[in-house]
Amino acid sequence: MGNHALLKQINKLLILKTILDNKMISRAKISRLVDLNKATVSNLTDELIKEGYIVEKGYGKSKGGRRPVLLQVNKDVGSIIGIDLGVDYIHVILSNFIGEIIFEEYVNIKMEEPKEKLLNLLFDMIEKAIDKAPPTPKGILGIGIGVPGIVEKESGIVLIAPNLKWKNVHLKSIIEQRFDLPVYIDNEANAGALGEKWFGEWGKVSDLIYLSVGIGLGAGIIIDNKLFRGAAGFAGEVGHTTINFQDDVCSCGNIGCLENFASERALLSVIKKLVKEGAEDRYISCENVDEITPSQIIQAAMDGSRICRMAVLEVAEKMAIGIANLVNIFNPEIVIVGNKASFFGDLFLEKLREVVNQKSFIAQFYDLKIEVSKLKDRAVVLGCIAMVISDMLSFPEYV
Repeated sequence: MGNHALLKQINKLLILKTILDNKMISRAKISRLVDLNKATVSNLTDELIKEGYIVEKGYGKSKGGRRPVLLQVNKDVGSIIGIDLGVDYIHVILSNFIGEIIFEEYVNIKMEEPKEKLLNLLFDMIEKAIDKAPPTPKGILGIGIGVPGIVEKESGIVLIAPNLKWKNVHLKSIIEQRFDLPVYIDNEANAGALGEKWFGEWGKVSDLIYLSVGIGLGAGIIIDNKLFRGAAGFAGEVGHTTINFQDDVCSCGNIGCLENFASERALLSVIKKLVKEGAEDRYISCENVDEITPSQIIQAAMDGSRICRMAVLEVAEKMAIGIANLVNIFNPEIVIVGNKASFFGDLFLEKLREVVNQKSFIAQFYDLKIEVSKLKDRAVVLGCIAMVISDMLSFPEYV
């Protein structure tokens, strides 16, 4: 009985996702695309209509018989709040059921802000989003949160978020008690991978890796249309793979982690190292090196700064080593580089592709795509919207 109920929920989500991907579609075409018989599709779509998640919307072209009724996702059934809880920012959106943004707020925060202060700011931003929610049949369906750390997904406990200095934070229960709404929490790179799969418009991609590059570095891995979580649910911590045995200590306590060499923090470190060694130009000098931000470095590289170009290329080369290892292990169709790195420019992307093709043993044998996120810094928040929808329908692993 339990297996039957689970299979039914899987099929309902599959049908809903198919309708979302195709905008408007007939039951017969859904049946062909998802390989379910017409009676099953008809029964499940009728349930989704009764529940308010899809609506009948006009007629398609006839192929000899009656014109088929077209189905569409009901974008106004309810609202969803998505939150990207970054190391140095909080990004909140309120969207309708198909990810169209109703309200958005992005706030920069100081690194290592005290937990209580950070939570109070998060509460304020959630309250603003709730206040902006339009009247809908089901109200606010849930809150999805992406966190830069190891999350016990079912309980919503943040076991550790090294760059936030968090340990064993019961974030799900804290937010649920405060707002009396369903809360779904996952690692932010997993959320980013969901965002790309649901809303990135990459076509029929079933195997992808999303690399979230900010202060830290993480990977969301989708294999055969499912998030790959590993035995305990913690897969994807590529930023804490060891690539150097002589390096400084990472925020996680290990030595030589990839994110020490391939992240926004690494970009700043390379610039400071170059200036310390005597490199200067009209963009970077001893006077301003301690105040410069990663976005200013990227802009200066585009504007012609030799030092900033050197720094961008060095970080790209180190990141490419991490990507090459992921490619060799998982053989994805596409690697999507997102979060802050989606703004790093063509120089960065060209170097990534060049080094991955050199370093990855298997990349020479197939058409591997390496791209920057089309969603830019919204991949995680939109992934949190997808997380709420899929978790709400009881089968979070299917994307």
